[in-house]
Amino acid sequence: MDSAPVEDRASIAEQIRASQGRLTAQERKAGQVLLTNYPAAGLAPVAEFAARARVSAPTVLRFVAKLGYAGYPDFQRQLREELEAQLASPLVKPAHRPASQSRARPLIDPFAEAAIANVQGTFRHLPEEDFSAIVELVSDRRRSVHLIGGRFTDALARYLAAHLSLVRSDVRHVPSDVGFRRDRLLDLKRRDVLIAFDIRRYQDDVVAFGRDAAARGAEIVLVTDQWISPLSRQAKHVVACRVAQPSRWDSSVALMAVVEALTAAVTERLGDFARKRIEDLERLR
Repeated sequence: MDSAPVEDRASIAEQIRASQGRLTAQERKAGQVLLTNYPAAGLAPVAEFAARARVSAPTVLRFVAKLGYAGYPDFQRQLREELEAQLASPLVKPAHRPASQSRARPLIDPFAEAAIANVQGTFRHLPEEDFSAIVELVSDRRRSVHLIGGRFTDALARYLAAHLSLVRSDVRHVPSDVGFRRDRLLDLKRRDVLIAFDIRRYQDDVVAFGRDAAARGAEIVLVTDQWISPLSRQAKHVVACRVAQPSRWDSSVALMAVVEALTAAVTERLGDFARKRIEDLERLR
C-alpha cells in the first residue's frame, strides 16, 4: 500500500467511494457498513466486521484487497492513523516546515507548495460525476439551499451563501449561534439541500444539525477534510478536501477552491436565469 504520510493519502472512505464500480454487491455492503460507522467498524476483528455487514470474512478480506491493502492488519493500521489525525489538536501537531525546492523564501515557499498540493489533491480525488451531481442539486430551484459551518468554516458557508443568493433564490445561511441553529431546523423541508462545512476537530453542533436536517428529509452535501466528519453517515455527497500545511493549523485553501468551483458551475448551470437575476440586482443597485 502507499507509504506516503497519512496527511497526503486518500482516506479509506475516499478509496471506498472511488472503488464502487470495482466492488461486488457483497463487497459494497462491507463498504457501506464501514462508511456508516466510520472508522470504528473497520477497527473491529474481521469476523465481527463481517457479521455486522452480513457478509463472509473472506468477502471482507477481498474488499480490503481491492482497496489496495496487503491484509487486514495493514488496512486497520491506516484506519488507526486516520483516527489519530482526526483527533489531533494544534498542540500535538508538528509545526514542521519540509524542505522546499527553493530555500530563498523559507517562510513562504513551504506554504505555497502545501496550498498547491492541497488543491491538486482535493480535485484529483473528487470524481466528476459526484461534483456534477452536487451542482444539479444546488441548481434545482425547487429546493431551498441552507449552509452551515463550524468555528473556522462558517466564513466559507457565508461566502458560498452570498454568491449563491446572487444567482438563485431561497439560499439561507444558518447562523453560528446554537440557539438560532435549532430554530432554523423549522425552515428545512423534505428535499431541501444542506451544505455543511466540518473539518477536524469536528464540531458537535454542526454534526447534530446535519443529522436532524437529514431526519427531516433534507439532502446533505458535506465539505470536510480527508479524515471525514461523522456527518458523512447522513451525507448524500461528500467532498473531502486536503487541509495539511507546515503549521499547527489546518489550511482552508482547498475548501475555498471547492466553493469557488461550485459557485462557477452553478452559475453556468442556471444559465439565462442566473444572468437575468444578476442583471436585475445590478439595476437595483
